[in-house]
Parts: sequence; structure tokens; C-alpha cells
Amino acid sequence: MLQPRNGSPQRAGVLQSPAMRAVLGIDTSCDETGVGVVIDGQVASNLIASSAQLHQQFGGVVPELASREHLRALGPLIQAALAEAKITRYQLSALAVTRGPGLIGALLVGLAAAKAMAYALHIPLIPVNHLEGHVRAALWGSDLQPPFLALIVSGGHTTLVEVKADGYHPIGQTRDDAVGEAFDKVARLLNLGYPGGPAIERAALSGDPQRYPLRVPMAGSDSLDFSYSGLKTAVLHLLRTYPDANPADVAASFQHAAITSLVNITQRAAAQLGYTRVLVTGGVAASCALRAAFQQTALDAIFPGKGMSTDNGAMIALAGYAQFDQTQGWDLGMNAVPYLELGKS
Repeated sequence: MLQPRNGSPQRAGVLQSPAMRAVLGIDTSCDETGVGVVIDGQVASNLIASSAQLHQQFGGVVPELASREHLRALGPLIQAALAEAKITRYQLSALAVTRGPGLIGALLVGLAAAKAMAYALHIPLIPVNHLEGHVRAALWGSDLQPPFLALIVSGGHTTLVEVKADGYHPIGQTRDDAVGEAFDKVARLLNLGYPGGPAIERAALSGDPQRYPLRVPMAGSDSLDFSYSGLKTAVLHLLRTYPDANPADVAASFQHAAITSLVNITQRAAAQLGYTRVLVTGGVAASCALRAAFQQTALDAIFPGKGMSTDNGAMIALAGYAQFDQTQGWDLGMNAVPYLELGKS
């Protein structure tokens, strides 16, 4: 473990307010390059370079292409994020970077850049769990304090977590596909494009969610786990049975079943554990349909603000900012962990 020179979190000879704490966050966990700056707990910049258009022709993320796009985008994005935050790199107090979970090649791009930058600037490097970043994104600007219930929903994760003062306690997770992955695959079946969540939502606006009554996953179960493989397969069989089915009706029916399952299981968990407030975060939390569905419940659902639902660097900076006082220096031997568990960094 290397320590900052002279015990200082900033480069010698650079004037900086002793009260200012600035953390730059880098996220390269999947197909979006995210860089954000948090100064004294407030988001000063949050920039994203997405390679989604590049992956559209494949109907999903191609890991090698995603890694190459991160390499191309990361340097200019760091410069732009610092400029928008109105600080220089020498005014940074720490670097925060996603260590996992995510695509191993993509993670390594961000981790290597963060190691080099932290070492060159003599500032601490803070490894961050991507899922904790999503939680921090929704907590920013909220008065919610542990204990509370959190639903993390994205292309790679569908997890219910009880957040307590002593850490994260998973109480339910998907048994197969993540909900975001199911949206991507159904969108591909319907030739709606990628990413699937926004494409399904746009198509569903003109569709009838009752036209094809698809079974709500885990309906009638007492489990707090999720499952989306069966729903995805049901859509496949539906399209084989009715090849002329209106894509808008199929999209609306699928979206209704998928979201109803998320809401039902979250309500079940809240009732069992005695919570009335729930934090909903991750890329799927950007869904207007999901937000509207939670508004119909008795739960007080807290969602991330605009631009903070999908993968981004500001959420990593926020998580790093929260860990700053426990950080001592750099661990240049630290590696990416593609299946990193929540609560570990």
C-alpha cells in the first residue's frame, strides 16, 4: 500500500482551500463511460459517453467493443468533467473508481486509468462497488437514513437489499435473468432496438397491456426472489403463436408483467420487514412506467434524480466521498472483480 507523499491528499505546492474536498469518480462497468466530480458532497459535474449506438446492431453489449470505446472516451471525458466542475486535477482530494461488478475488460480500463492518475497526483484511490454507487445516487438529496429497503434494478442486477448502519443485507435477488436483461432480450425479439428498456417503454405507450395477459413472475409466491427467464420465454412463444401480433401490444403486456412483479415483491418485503419507504435505483429506475407503478402503492418510493439512474461517474464519486475518511492511500495491486458482492469493494 503506497501512502500519499508527506501524508498530504493533494499535490505539494498547489493552493487549495483546506476545507474543500473534491473527489473524481470513474465508472466503466459496462457500455457507458461515466466521469463525475463531487465537491464537498455536491455533484459538480456528471458526464457520460455512451456506446449504446455501437452495440445496437448486435442487440446487446459486445464486451471488446465496449472496452475500446472506454479507452477512446475516458481521457477527454475526465478533462471535460474537471472543466465543468471548475477545478484542475491538482485540486482533487481523491480518485474513486468502480472495481466491480461489471465486464472485466471494461472495468480494467477505468481501474488502470484511475491507478495511474492517483499515483501521478499523489492522492488516495478509492475502490467502489458499482451497486453501492447506485444506492448513493438515489440517496443524494434525500433525507433517507438507514435502516431502509433498496431495490436495485439494472441490466445486470435485480436485487432487494436491507440497508442498515452496519452495511448491506441482500434479502432477494433474481434466480435467472436480471429485469434489464429481459427488457433487452424482448426488445430484440420485437426488433425495437437497444437498449431495450427505453425502446419497450416507447412502444408500450401505444399498446394495450391487457391484450396478451402474460403471467406475472413469482405471483402467488412468498419468496422475495425475482425471476424473468420464464416471462422472456413466454414472449418468445407468444410471437411464435401469433407472428402478426402488434409489437406495441406485446411490449405493453411484457412491461406490465415485469414491472408488476418488481412492485409486488418489493411491497411483500416492505410488509414483512416493516418498512414504509423504499429506495429504487439502477438503470431500470429511469422507467416512467416503474415510477408510476410505485406511485400507485402505499410505499414512499425514492428514485434517483435526472441523469443519475443509469451508470454514471457522479454516483461513484459520491460513494468515494462517503468512504474518504477510511481511505489511506493506493493499492496498485488491486484488480477488477467482475462479480463483486454488494458490501465489498
